[in-house]
Amino acid sequence: MTVSTETPRVSVPARTAHRYVEVDGVEVFYRESLPERSGAPVLLLLHGFPSASHQFRRLIDSLGRHYRLIAPDYPGFGHTRAPEDFAYSFERLADVVEGFTERLGLTRYAMYLFDFGAPVGFRLALRRPERVAGLVVQNGNAYAEGLSDAARAFTALTPDTPGAESAILGLFTLDATRAQYEGGTADPTLVAPEGWLLDQYFLDRPGRKQAQLALAYDYRSNIAAYPAWQAWLRGHRPPTLITWGTGDPFFPEPGARAYLDDVPEAELHLFPTGHFALEDHLPEIAPLVARFLDRVQA
Repeated sequence: MTVSTETPRVSVPARTAHRYVEVDGVEVFYRESLPERSGAPVLLLLHGFPSASHQFRRLIDSLGRHYRLIAPDYPGFGHTRAPEDFAYSFERLADVVEGFTERLGLTRYAMYLFDFGAPVGFRLALRRPERVAGLVVQNGNAYAEGLSDAARAFTALTPDTPGAESAILGLFTLDATRAQYEGGTADPTLVAPEGWLLDQYFLDRPGRKQAQLALAYDYRSNIAAYPAWQAWLRGHRPPTLITWGTGDPFFPEPGARAYLDDVPEAELHLFPTGHFALEDHLPEIAPLVARFLDRVQA
């Protein structure tokens, strides 16, 4: 038998550690790639609704050998365990993520802002601007132009709005979760079902729907903060990479282009897909992120 000496055509994934760290009474679960060299650029991956750090598994596999990718689960999401009396708001999510970065000793990093990751990440940026080496924005909105009519109607709901709770709870069903993944995609067969099934598993855990209900009512605080976030972008002009699914039913394409008003040097890439652009466009987005990290050297 002849043994081939050719190098096999294998893309070797990263090694990833899965850990917990305690932050102010919250047991924060996180995934962290183990790059092959010390001092590798750091990318803090901030997930969206209704997902958690698992949404970044394939990106971590793709880039984690060369970059330090760190993805925590927020309170109320994924494997993170919060006390029963935890008060869910975007300000509190940012408190926990800020404490998380301090526990890990992160003093300089780029941030990947997706969906809920934008309001969490921009709060961190305002608090710790010296730590932000750059932003990767993927369907993470910071502009009124980026709110669809459906998003405006949803975020206008308050506890006093007739039928508000039923309308919000309707978003936490399996059909709705699946629609968030497949809606707007050019080819739904490229979207693996494990993503929405795992999200639904966590949504159905005790106490999670009430946590998400509180965050839904608090989303208006993010819209009120848009001017402050935009002022921060104009004042700091961070290196910015924007990748955006143009079929997103919540955050349409104008939200991506609006960033260019405040960060004209930003790099913009649009993709014919929906909200979860990494699900079917990882092969295009991962190299963009890698080149960006090489450039900013977080």
